[in-house]
Amino acid sequence: MPVLLILLWPLERLNTGILSVGRVIAVLALAIMVCLILGQIFWRYALNDAPNWTEEGARFGMLWLVGLMAPLAYRQGGFVAIDMLERALPRLLAALLGLMLLSISLWVLVIAWDKGLNNHVDSLSGRGCSSSLRWPFGIEIGKCKAKFANQYQYAALWVGINLLILVNVELILRQLITLMGGGDRLTRLNTDDMAGAD
Repeated sequence: MPVLLILLWPLERLNTGILSVGRVIAVLALAIMVCLILGQIFWRYALNDAPNWTEEGARFGMLWLVGLMAPLAYRQGGFVAIDMLERALPRLLAALLGLMLLSISLWVLVIAWDKGLNNHVDSLSGRGCSSSLRWPFGIEIGKCKAKFANQYQYAALWVGINLLILVNVELILRQLITLMGGGDRLTRLNTDDMAGAD
């Protein structure tokens, strides 16, 4: 168990730091997304001239919001779960079931990582350019020139998968430590920890 605690300590700190920064970025993405949607409504109905880029800009923010907040929700147990069986089982069997489910989740995440890398991030030539979202001030970058490349949007999902894998490995280590009787030595994962208060 000491080896597992030594492995857990840096991973726990890394996840806490990355997810704290990700939460701040996600809140900013949410604020920008709301402003863009409200602006589009105002321009469309009050001025009768809606810009064509606000909807795609809001989608860009939503993808990054999901990619950065899903790992935080997963770490804190915020996903929907059916836990009737786990609660009905004795503690040891429930912990073994939890470990098995985390292992299956890791397997699915690794497959998603590979698919995301090959289909959305790595194939730079096949994903095209944004139809309306452009770089500000006439900046031209890469093959899309003044338009955003779609990879900047799709990369959010791949980044989210990477963070979910890190969180999943941490949860597996925590579950193994709990199975070995060291659950009392683990720090509690809650929102205060994510804000930086230990």
